[in-house]
Amino acid sequence: MELVPLAPKCGVEIKGVRLAQAEGETLDAIRSAIYTHGVALVRGQDDFTPDAHIAFAKRWGGIDINNYFPLTDEHPEIAVVRKKADQETNIGGAWHTDHSYDQVPAMGSILVARLLPPSGGDTMFAHMGEAYDALPQGLKDEIDGLQAFHTADHVYKEDGIYAQTDMAGDLRGQGLKTGAVHPVVIRHPVTGRKLLYVNSAFTIHFVGKTRAESLPLLHRLYDAATAADNTCRVAWEPGSVAIWDNRTTWHNALNDYQGYAREMHRITLSGEPLAA
Repeated sequence: MELVPLAPKCGVEIKGVRLAQAEGETLDAIRSAIYTHGVALVRGQDDFTPDAHIAFAKRWGGIDINNYFPLTDEHPEIAVVRKKADQETNIGGAWHTDHSYDQVPAMGSILVARLLPPSGGDTMFAHMGEAYDALPQGLKDEIDGLQAFHTADHVYKEDGIYAQTDMAGDLRGQGLKTGAVHPVVIRHPVTGRKLLYVNSAFTIHFVGKTRAESLPLLHRLYDAATAADNTCRVAWEPGSVAIWDNRTTWHNALNDYQGYAREMHRITLSGEPLAA
């Protein structure tokens, strides 16, 4: 197995593995690479069928069923991340980390390219360990011990952000209520590395402060999180699979392929409670 960095501080391409057969020490090495680099891209996985996708996820751990995205009838573990050719809005087209609004956020995701536009549709990632490390000491001191409230209600509810777009009819779960409080700085449960854990999609305010009072500091953290030094870009091609750690990364699905369809299959991996 060979690891090739996607960028100096974020992401890695893994070569020389077949995910459909990966288990034991190979799976452990893949896990370790993702925990460290945040996201791993594996190309040439033409045999990674929906059944293989599910089997690989189960070898990793538990599967979280997504409450909002369309699901396939044959494989309800798989969420369909889809944009039709006549749609202008895409799913995930802003910096975020998946499921931070859950009491026990998802560990990560396994995303498989099924239908791609002729160009565009890449996904950006940002490494929250690198983001935290680069913060000035004064800012680290300011956020030490803070907690923040996360929710997805404003995004998915009946009159939410997606309801105002041409994506509204494709999504589910408009009546769900979400909300969770997490430390602003967490330690990775495996590596122990300090990670910045807020995101511009789902973090609403700091505990004990209003939204208005929280925004100036949140925006400072958001700007630091997406600094170019912390980011990498996953360029999709047929047979590509990306696996990422939601504790360690943010991601942003670029919406630069108007007039073409794009369909990805995603399985969300169960996580564990977060700690400061």
